[in-house]
Amino acid sequence: MVTVIIPTLNEAGTIGNIIRFCRENPLVKEVIVVDDNSEDDTVAIARAAGAKVVNSNIRGKGISMREGVLDAKQEILVFLDGDIDPYPENTINLLVTPIIDDEADFVKATFARNAGRVTELVAKPLLNIYFPGLSGFSQPLSGMIAGRKKFFNRIEFYNDYGVDIGILIDMYLMQARIKEVNIGYIENKSKPWEGLGKMSKEVSRAIISKAQPKSEFNLPEEEISSIETIQREMHNTLKEDLSRYHKLIVFDLDHIIFKGRFIDECAAAFGFTRQLEELRFNEKDPIILTKRIGLLLKGKSMDDLLNIGSKIEMTRDIQAVMQALKEKEYLVGIISHSYMLIANYVRQNIGGDFVYANQLDFFGGKATGEVNMPSYFFASPDSICGHSYCKTNALQYACDKYNVLLKNCIVVGDNREDRCILAHAGKGVAFCTKDEILEKIAYLSIKEKSFKPLLNIA
Repeated sequence: MVTVIIPTLNEAGTIGNIIRFCRENPLVKEVIVVDDNSEDDTVAIARAAGAKVVNSNIRGKGISMREGVLDAKQEILVFLDGDIDPYPENTINLLVTPIIDDEADFVKATFARNAGRVTELVAKPLLNIYFPGLSGFSQPLSGMIAGRKKFFNRIEFYNDYGVDIGILIDMYLMQARIKEVNIGYIENKSKPWEGLGKMSKEVSRAIISKAQPKSEFNLPEEEISSIETIQREMHNTLKEDLSRYHKLIVFDLDHIIFKGRFIDECAAAFGFTRQLEELRFNEKDPIILTKRIGLLLKGKSMDDLLNIGSKIEMTRDIQAVMQALKEKEYLVGIISHSYMLIANYVRQNIGGDFVYANQLDFFGGKATGEVNMPSYFFASPDSICGHSYCKTNALQYACDKYNVLLKNCIVVGDNREDRCILAHAGKGVAFCTKDEILEKIAYLSIKEKSFKPLLNIA
């Protein structure tokens, strides 16, 4: 019923698991790997995992996709990226079910990750102008798609970054029934910042050339660059105009909302206080320290950890102040280097809007000891603070997602780790801190365990 096609280039580290994931699905009758002359063991691993391997003579994703279509035996085709592992469990079913149920001819995946800069600053503005019927797609550049083979047979596959948006537009122009489905959370490779200019140019070219007959329209390189610049500046201007009406307040978790520190309470309960203190004394790299502390929780269940979190007393007026901030139309979030499981528990109890924290990995309901550190904590070319790993990066991510200017943010922190994020916020608040530098940086210093003073500056 379904053929899965996976274009690859040097994906030995992930391709085996992806193929096994596909073959476990009873709907999948065929897995084709179209390889662009990989220099690693991609081909051998793919064959060993049970995929049919097609060697592409010419490098390029579009050509590989086309060769996969020509070789496929089934009538429903799914394209997956070769660098994502793991995929959410129901990815294939979510992509093909609308087609099987005759609700769609082409399905495009969206996923729980903020759309990239080329999507927001180039693709979406241009789609809004040339193809407004497609402007509602949240991630039009997503490469995880499914469709009927008879439609793919009529597609013109660009052999560059424009291939995915080109397919979407061709499907639209053929009046295929198109649906976007959310497949969940994935962590995929970000494009290196040096390649964003090339990507934006090729995406722009694909959209504009699809909008105009080739015989009448052939933009030179400099005109395409001009259109990109105009659209980028227009988008940024509109975004800034709208964001002035949005306000955001962010709390750290430990020693602020919590009257204590979650990992310290775990250490006391599970008997690893001495090990924790030794780690903090010996390991100065915050990333390695976070990873090694996570190992101390290996084997502990979700219930164990939530039980400890539920026993930590919260600052007494957090819920009342939270309600007052909501009435003042603030978005309220938690940015913490603690764990998502606990921070989400707190968010739900106080009525917060979002959480950014580290993800403790669980298998069978028990912690594996692995800690996944989300990309929003890490620097990007747009980072303002200069730190490779910092809460300020997460604040920027939140501001971008919720369309809030940094000057309209209040951030509440308590220790030296919070110096940077307080310095970059519109109003930084030092909460019962012992850090003299943090207190000097702060717009407001609160000396007692109460959040009521926040209402005077909100």
